[in-house]
Amino acid sequence: MKKIITTDDAPTPIGPYNQAILSGNTLYTSGQIAINPITGELVLEDIFSETKQVMENMKAVLSKAEMTFENVVKTSIFISDMHNFSAINKVYATYFNEATAPARETVEVANLPKFVNVEISMIAVK
Repeated sequence: MKKIITTDDAPTPIGPYNQAILSGNTLYTSGQIAINPITGELVLEDIFSETKQVMENMKAVLSKAEMTFENVVKTSIFISDMHNFSAINKVYATYFNEATAPARETVEVANLPKFVNVEISMIAVK
């Protein structure tokens, strides 16, 4: 049985998918990009603010499922330019305790939705 997780505090999906699915105690999030959920505009001033918006969107989705970043067991980070890895990692690290940080992969891709620089998805467990 699956439960659809949706919140107005994260961007509305731009395609036929949901923000997250809760199946049992496991939450599977869709990838988040840097859309400000209030204005609907992309946050692209720099890679730091873009990554922060992505993480804040993810925080809102986790919160709606009554979870935090401490519940995250796996993340996937997709970036359009590996030269941004260090900056993205610096922002990402502020959301996790290094000792209990989740497993992760970071992959450079040719393009992302709306031609953003970073997209992040997560799996979390209660």
